[in-house]
Amino acid sequence: MGSAALILEDKVEKILNGDGLEVKEFDCAPEQVKPVVLRKTVCYIVCAVIINAKNEVLMMQEAKPECYGCWYLPAGRMEETESIVEAMRREVKEETGLDCQPITLLLVQEQGQQWIRFVFLAEVAGGSIKTEAEADAESLQAQWWDRESPLPLRSRDILCLIDAGLKYREKPGFPPALPVEMPCHLICQRLLLTFSSPDGDLWVLLGSSEEPRLPVAVSVESRTVTWASHRLVKECMPSSYHQLVVKSWGILGLQHSGRVPGETDGVCFNMLVSVERATEGPEASQPPLPESPGFQWHKVESVQLRDRIRERLASGSLLPVHSLYC
Repeated sequence: MGSAALILEDKVEKILNGDGLEVKEFDCAPEQVKPVVLRKTVCYIVCAVIINAKNEVLMMQEAKPECYGCWYLPAGRMEETESIVEAMRREVKEETGLDCQPITLLLVQEQGQQWIRFVFLAEVAGGSIKTEAEADAESLQAQWWDRESPLPLRSRDILCLIDAGLKYREKPGFPPALPVEMPCHLICQRLLLTFSSPDGDLWVLLGSSEEPRLPVAVSVESRTVTWASHRLVKECMPSSYHQLVVKSWGILGLQHSGRVPGETDGVCFNMLVSVERATEGPEASQPPLPESPGFQWHKVESVQLRDRIRERLASGSLLPVHSLYC
């Protein structure tokens, strides 16, 4: 392989390992691009599933007037200058009295960039559980719930999150994934976008740049975060787009900093996406031809790297992202 191919495949290895890469250029973006601003143009929620040795779940009792006395997982909105992990730890401490350490992100839920929830599996690292005598504006108290005793919930939407935490503890469905602290000013996807041939060859799409790199697509307000990958494929391969099946498999890792309010409030999701032809034929052995300047397919020559990508595709071993967009 040439030096450019080695550089590219090294970047792909990093993304597969859950690491981050600096976001320098965008290959698919709206005409007008402005940095996202936390609590103004984007809203990030953090939530923690913490389970003890008895398989009981840590719950907090709400103090807010609209759901006073109901129970929920420790959760809340991120604040300026926080990392995603710092926000999760703060919410757990404020609402339950306990310190915690993240084990992994469990899943990401989104309703477009205006509402994204980062759900963690975490473990207790200290502190003492909040009692009724310590009630404040954050919560009334906290307790461990066996999931069988009656408990008035603020919403049943957390039940699937608890189930996800229990399943991961029993059998992890993907490698531990935690946010990487790297700045980004937009919500975007870096795409490990692949095409596989019936005979085992595999290609990766490169972005429109002289430097070999994976393409980056910017999310837009009126669509799901994951729709950005479909938009990029449609713009890159317009003639063949309607004969293709584009599938977002999940998140390999994500990047966020937030240290400079209004400038680094974005998130880059590193996604594994596949493109397949909807019909069989001679062309099924070759990837669809890019029609936008600069885009090209790179055939992965490293057997080890090709096998790693194919294994992730076959197993679906990726951090799930669930779209709740209505």
